Amino acid sequence: MSIKRPSTPVLLALVLALLLALWLAFGDLQRFRSEAPDATRAPSDSLTRVEVVTSQADAYAPRLVTQGQLVASREVELRAREAGTVESLSVAEGDVVEAGSELLRLDQEDLPAQLERAQAELESAQAELDGAERLRERELISRNEQLNLAAALAQAVAEVASLEQALSHTRPKAPFAGTVDRLDVEVGDLLQVGETYALMIDNRQLEAQAHVAQRDVLSLEPGLPVTVTLLNGNRLEGELSHVSSRADESTRSFAIEARLDNPDDLRIAGASATLSIALPERQAHAISPALLALNDEGRLGVKAVDDDDRVVFQPVTRLATNSDRAWVTGLPEQVRLITLGGGLVDPGERVDAVTLDDSPSSADDLDSFSANIRDS
Repeated sequence: MSIKRPSTPVLLALVLALLLALWLAFGDLQRFRSEAPDATRAPSDSLTRVEVVTSQADAYAPRLVTQGQLVASREVELRAREAGTVESLSVAEGDVVEAGSELLRLDQEDLPAQLERAQAELESAQAELDGAERLRERELISRNEQLNLAAALAQAVAEVASLEQALSHTRPKAPFAGTVDRLDVEVGDLLQVGETYALMIDNRQLEAQAHVAQRDVLSLEPGLPVTVTLLNGNRLEGELSHVSSRADESTRSFAIEARLDNPDDLRIAGASATLSIALPERQAHAISPALLALNDEGRLGVKAVDDDDRVVFQPVTRLATNSDRAWVTGLPEQVRLITLGGGLVDPGERVDAVTLDDSPSSADDLDSFSANIRDS
């Protein structure tokens, strides 16, 4: 009769049972040894190891960037101040004119004749008043008669001035130096009082108009330098000229304006532009954006260690951020920031802080050092 051998699972179970019996028999000699542990053991062996770097605040000039549009510093629609038929045009669309240059001519009709009559009446009224004053000295006329003649003279003076002004309005002139951007009339058109006949623009200076959020307006004041970048990459320099004192009711943003020089007389009024405002210089820390975190209250900040190597959460205010740097305020002048291992520790916890300058320099040592931090 053949003897049946135990199967492999059964043998494995017997081996495991034998090993368990041996462990129970001898016990954990290290844990249950009779001698006390070495009292001189370094306390850092039981602390989480983190890497820190000393950050020093430095002068930083933040910039506020916003989108806006350009407008001419002066842009006026010219309207007729005297009715009349357009007799001739002295300029064409696109002409650059000086202040006081004639723009067009209206038919004066009988205005010259009316002015000549009014001037004659003025001379007569002046002569009558002169004679009355001599008679008044001899008390040959009353004071009231003299005053009536003086009133007639004043009326004649006003009539002459009114007609002279009406005649000047038939030869309208440019109110400032600039470009005739648009002409709305042709020779022969009848202009009525108040009707638009041209648009003038002064492009030598421009205004950049934009809006900023409530959180940014407190740091703005007139006089701050502004750089305006056009869509083609060209730049214009200027300064902030106005900051609104009241927010827009619909957007809750504040209107700002910057005054710019346009020495090349570029035709860019109405174009979009990017405004970069240089804010006042302040002390800030340049750190890696990866170090920024939120605490339980949702406040942005960084983890650092104090003089007792305890973790502290330092709230910060972000000034600017790019792909590899974040500029923040709210930190002390000098602070030890946790650069590695910050996710493994909590505020108030004491740690084994290793300064970055003291950490291994070789690639192999650095990999091992980082692994030890992750495993601690």
